[in-house]
Amino acid sequence: MIYDFQQIAALGEVRDLTFSGPAELVGQGLWAAVVSRGSCTTQGNLACQPGAILLGQGSLTLNADTPCHILAARLCGSAAVAFAAALPAEYYPVRGETCPAAAELLEELRLVAQQTDASARAKSQLVFALLCELSDADAEQAPLPPLVAEAVNHIRHNYAGLYGVEELSEYLGVSKSHLVRAFGAAMGVSPGKYLTGVRIEAAKRLLLHREYSLEIVASLCGFSGANYLCRVFKKETGLSPAAWRSMAASQTGVGLSAEQALREQQLYV
Repeated sequence: MIYDFQQIAALGEVRDLTFSGPAELVGQGLWAAVVSRGSCTTQGNLACQPGAILLGQGSLTLNADTPCHILAARLCGSAAVAFAAALPAEYYPVRGETCPAAAELLEELRLVAQQTDASARAKSQLVFALLCELSDADAEQAPLPPLVAEAVNHIRHNYAGLYGVEELSEYLGVSKSHLVRAFGAAMGVSPGKYLTGVRIEAAKRLLLHREYSLEIVASLCGFSGANYLCRVFKKETGLSPAAWRSMAASQTGVGLSAEQALREQQLYV
């Protein structure tokens, strides 16, 4: 062997954490953690929202503001040390959209860490790829065109009562075709698809509140009814709302009673 690649990039460990109070990431090296659900703050009171990636050196203490899930990897080797030394702060949250492949690489590291026969070389290659991806973290992005920025803002604030793209284009004073072209070019998805995504994310948040029936969730998120919500939700997530709520409840430790879950499964498929 000409050189030991693990001296450059190596995987220390992977932590898959769901927590509602404090949680710790302990160990020397560079921690890279993606917040996939909920929000938390570091001991330095830095806020980490869903989609954010937290970078930090050494041991980290996190406090959940809402039930939170993170996937974290401790990266070791000289490349990780150099990366950590370049951080502007000991704990540094970055916008996930500036390094979009980071979450996928963390998931690959989680999977390879579970394989007893996975080679050290495969782990090292993934760690180095993750460090390269994170090197663009928080890079400045070009601002959205004014029309698209206004459309995004209107969708996010009025998704529950917004009839559709036609109503949105009328509000913005442009034709539907022009809005679809401009929005797609800037955002990579159509305004209708973006609106559906915002509604689904809102539905997920409401589904965590056990007092809300699916009819109420549908009406609060802009869907015409519970059955339509179920069809769209399953198409977008692969799960029915009842199944997603059951899964989320098992991860956060709070859930429906067996009787309630059975009744919802019978009513909404």
